[in-house]
Parts: sequence; structure tokens; C-alpha cells
Amino acid sequence: MLGLDNAPPPLGLKAMKELQTLNPQPDTASDDQVLFLVINTSAVTVIPIAILTYRAQLGAADPTDVFLPLLVATYCGTLAGLLATAWMQKLRLHDPVVLAYLGGLTAFIAGIVAYFTQLDRAALEAQSALASNLVIFGLILSFVALAAYRRVPIYETFVEGAKEGFEVAVSIIPYLVAMLAAIGVLRASGALDRALDTVRWVVTAFGADARWVDALPVGLMRPLSGSGSRGLVIETMKTFGADSFAGRLACVIQGSTETTFYVLTVYFGAVGIKRWRHAVGCGLIADLAGFVAAVLVSYLFFG
Repeated sequence: MLGLDNAPPPLGLKAMKELQTLNPQPDTASDDQVLFLVINTSAVTVIPIAILTYRAQLGAADPTDVFLPLLVATYCGTLAGLLATAWMQKLRLHDPVVLAYLGGLTAFIAGIVAYFTQLDRAALEAQSALASNLVIFGLILSFVALAAYRRVPIYETFVEGAKEGFEVAVSIIPYLVAMLAAIGVLRASGALDRALDTVRWVVTAFGADARWVDALPVGLMRPLSGSGSRGLVIETMKTFGADSFAGRLACVIQGSTETTFYVLTVYFGAVGIKRWRHAVGCGLIADLAGFVAAVLVSYLFFG
């Protein structure tokens, strides 16, 4: 399943190949390559079209309402991955320029969370949905404006990108159908529900809210397989509803984390690296932080 999720980004592979030319040990990942991979595995999709499309198809009242929570969660995952990598490589994050970037972004994210925290439920849902729509619309307009400024053939480029996206979507349909069938069989057999009930019992035994457990399979599958976690997201929304807490949380998890093992396999395999060093550990730390942040921010935005 690891090699069947998505086509590797050409620019990412190009950057990895350029980093490989500076690598003194071609079969071992350099510090720069590990850092590049960890950032890639935890970075957000600018506009999560697939997630928004699935939500719209499954009847969500506002498919874009997960966008802001997704941004907050993915920032937390990326920051955790960066800090873990910096600790392993003894990077100097106290550099004034680095601190300015990290401090500014962290303050911005913290400001968003603080603002929405003091709103009542109705105002929070309304304003977060509005903000999500404005951000997405603003990003699209900025892309169009930048393309026009650089005299890029906008329509032709859009058609070419849409064609490539359609081809990728078609290519994963067999695996997505197979995954949905497997999940359906697993759920029908009761095995999945029993496992989740066990986790739910442990969580409630500590007096905590256990609604997030329904989205746990997405978090466990996401580092391994994009198509597998995508199938689980769809199954979760079909089972509990697109606007349920579990359905929204599954979407936030899907959009704020990455298929860590797939990305590592493709990028390192493309340049012949066999020793990954601490890339896997730091990548999984980013995934874990992204999952925890997704749960917390979903409780904030969706109750």
C-alpha cells in the first residue's frame, strides 16, 4: 500500500536530489535531508481539495469548516517535528532570524486559538466558517494574481493540473474501493468496534471525553497509507455523519498529517539512501503531535 497513495511531488524530488549531491555519504541521509523530509511529512496541503470534496459529497453543511482547525493542527505537528529534529541534530534554533519566524508564526496561531476560545459556540462556528472561506478564497486569488504577474498561462496550467489530479484520483479508485470493503468487513465483524470500545473504556475510566476514539483508526492508518486513511475518513463520515464530531475530526487528522513511511520511502529511495537515521522517529513525533493537536483543536472548534 505504501507506494500507491499519491504521485511524489516533482519539486520535492528535485530538491532531494540536489541535497544528495552535497551528501558526503550517499547511502546515509544527511542532516539536511532528514530535516527536509520531516518538514515535508508534517507540512499542510495548502488547499485540501479532496477533503472538502468528500465533505461536500457526504452532505456537510459547510465543507470548509475544518480548514482553520486543520491549519492549527498541522502547525503544531510541523513545529514538533522541527523541534525533535533540531534536538537530534543540535541545531541552533536560538538564531534571531529563526526565532523571529517561529515566534511570529506561533504568536499568530496562538492568537487565533485565543480569539476563538473566548467566543460562544454559535459565534465560534459562524466566524470560523467565514474565516475558512475567506482564507481559501484569498489563497486562490493570490495564486491567480501571482500567475498573471509572472505571465503564466493560467487556464492551460489549471487544465493540466486538473487532468493530473483526475488521473491520480482514478488510479487510486481500485485501492480505495478495496480499502472501503475491508473496513466494512472489519466493522461488520465487530472486531473494529470491540477494539475501539476497549480504548473508549480506558479513556472514560480516567473521566475523559471519549468521542475522539471514533476517529482513532484514521490517526493510526495515516502514517502508513494515504488511500487507507482516506477510506477510513469516508467510512467515519458515512457511519457518524459528515458534521459529526468524529467526521470532522477525521478530516482534520487527514489534512494535518502525512503518509510518513510513504514519503520517506519515495524520497530516500529515489536517491538511493538506505540508512534513514532519525527521520522515521522525528516524522512519527510530528504525526503524534499533529494527531493530539487535531483532537484538542477539534474540541475547541466543534465542541
